[in-house]
Amino acid sequence: MVEVGLDPLVRFKDVQKTYDGEHLVVKKLNLDIQRGEFLTLLGPSGSGKSTCLMMLAGFETPTHGDILLQGQAINNVPPHKRDIGVVFQNYALFPHMSVVENVAFPLTVRKMNKTDAKKQAIRALDMVQLGEFAERRPGQLSGGQQQRVALARALVFEPQLVLMDEPLGALDKKLREQMQIEIKHIHENLGVTMVFVTHDQDEALTMSDRVAVFNDGIIQQIEPPAELYERPANSFVANFIGETNTLCGELGQVNGTECAVTLASGQEIRVQNIINGKTGDRTSVSIRPERVQLSDQKPEDQNVFEATVIETIYHGNHVRVSLDVAGQSDFRAMVRSGNIHADLNPGHKLFVGFSQDDCRALDPITT
Repeated sequence: MVEVGLDPLVRFKDVQKTYDGEHLVVKKLNLDIQRGEFLTLLGPSGSGKSTCLMMLAGFETPTHGDILLQGQAINNVPPHKRDIGVVFQNYALFPHMSVVENVAFPLTVRKMNKTDAKKQAIRALDMVQLGEFAERRPGQLSGGQQQRVALARALVFEPQLVLMDEPLGALDKKLREQMQIEIKHIHENLGVTMVFVTHDQDEALTMSDRVAVFNDGIIQQIEPPAELYERPANSFVANFIGETNTLCGELGQVNGTECAVTLASGQEIRVQNIINGKTGDRTSVSIRPERVQLSDQKPEDQNVFEATVIETIYHGNHVRVSLDVAGQSDFRAMVRSGNIHADLNPGHKLFVGFSQDDCRALDPITT
């Protein structure tokens, strides 16, 4: 894990971006990217994550603020002078060139002689396990192999920073998962700083040292993957990173980081007080489906409800159960297939339980 320090490789300072002069795509972004870290920019379409990457690469210019690389502003530095490798979703390989010529291209642009450029390109191809395909054309390779060629080309001139914009989006699920692990291993072996853009939450959690969750041009939260998932800062993060159940209510007794919440049904539950709210505040409570226990016998959890099974869907290693809980018909539980201790047929009544440590009072409700 890379330590967050005082001397980042990249720093965004009050960066804003608008394309029409009215609507900000990126809103006053302040972000430090540490040397050697794998940072993922995660968010839905239009959230500003790709625009941030394009500004860092030099293909877009900030409307306001500065982007610093090693302490020097690079707003007006052209892309080819930033010492940054870029990997795009569509690979952007030259079809008329061989694989090794594609990888050597950044070196020839930098005036390296052809013999040395080819040797260095072969080394980069060996690094992504494609040395034996050096003389083939890109069209003779699979999608995953083409993506590795694009990665080798981004790494061949030994940049201090590599940017990847949705690079695995065109791959099938199995190949995508394989490439996630390969890229992670390459990052670990080289120690190069990588910034990765995706809208795929699983991809972000699998690969990253830290994840910055974007929405509406603003970073909602930036943390290591486990911290994001276990302790989301607000409802958007809780819902975007994995699944969550939401129960709305009013804060009752508050005791530091713990509090009671009275739901609309009148039942009181004990939760973690993430928002540091006060008694009487309206709030939404988040509970992950896999933290919900189902049983025909009343459990000893701190928070227990009577519930009715609405629907059960089998997923192989787990079962997803939709339930009516506290007047809500969209409450979900995720139970491992070998750990079912209740009748899950539709209409069956059972008990739902979850710990105080597994539910959090998040956003205040103002309406």
